[in-house]
Order: sequence, then C-alpha cells, then structure tokens
Amino acid sequence: MKSESSKPNRVKEFFQLNEVLVYFFRKKDPSRPNTFNIRAMHTINKISILMFLVCLLIILKRFVFGY
Repeated sequence: MKSESSKPNRVKEFFQLNEVLVYFFRKKDPSRPNTFNIRAMHTINKISILMFLVCLLIILKRFVFGY
C-alpha cells in the first residue's frame, strides 16, 4: 500500500501548462514534413487553444466579479 506522500498531486498535474507552452514555442524539426496541410492543421490548433484560454479567462472573470 502506498503512503500519502508518494501519491501524485492530481490537481497540480491538471493545471500544468508545459505541453501547451512547448506546442507554441518549440523549434522547427527538419525531419518533420512541412506540407500545407500540416501547417494549416497546426495553425488551426493554435487558434483553437488560444480561443479556449481566452474564453476560460472570461468565464473565470465573470465568476469572480459576478457579471
């Protein structure tokens, strides 16, 4: 049986933004294909992530300030 100290902190893991930041600020990999479809897909993904984060901030603002 595991002790409580070795149990991972799930809330802390849930709010980690490492993967999101790496997605936006990674170096170009020359071995990765660079076709229009791939670039378009990544651009749409970046836009959707940004829209999600902005909407999340708006929802939190409305919740905190009671708009």
